Amino acid sequence: MYVTPLFKEEDLPVLHDAIRQSGLATLVTLGADGMEASHVPMLLDPEPAPFGTLHGHIARSNPQWQRAAANVHALAIFLGPDAYISPSWYATKQETGKVVPTWNYVAIHVYGPVRFFDDADRLLPHVTKLTESHEARRAAPWAVTDAPEDYIRGQLKRIIGFEIPIARLEGK
Repeated sequence: MYVTPLFKEEDLPVLHDAIRQSGLATLVTLGADGMEASHVPMLLDPEPAPFGTLHGHIARSNPQWQRAAANVHALAIFLGPDAYISPSWYATKQETGKVVPTWNYVAIHVYGPVRFFDDADRLLPHVTKLTESHEARRAAPWAVTDAPEDYIRGQLKRIIGFEIPIARLEGK
């Protein structure tokens, strides 16, 4: 991602907070037929240091997990708030007219090797944490344990988990 030095964010806690606030990322992988992208909720684990690990899952029927090239880094793109900035908002417009529009936005790009897995015992804690994360703000949060266990086990067979140990991240 190209970021001018003026807008580059390098503070890891700020980057991690932006990832947590966004929650949804675009997972981009490369395979023999080119790039593929899926929009996936992800959780950030700050371990291992220094950058942490992303955790997510996709539908088993989504062929991206089968076509992703081994030993090639995946890209997870998190987007935050964005807004058009009019030149009319700057005093310079009246003074010299030497202004142009721009777009302000928050974006975090995370790179690392993606590892897919389909082990239900690994998937259950992931979907539980993901659910807890998104239900926490609700007055009466739903929990994975609210559904029958055999139903949840059946649903776990329909997804493929993944983790991305973060090798590099950059943000604006």
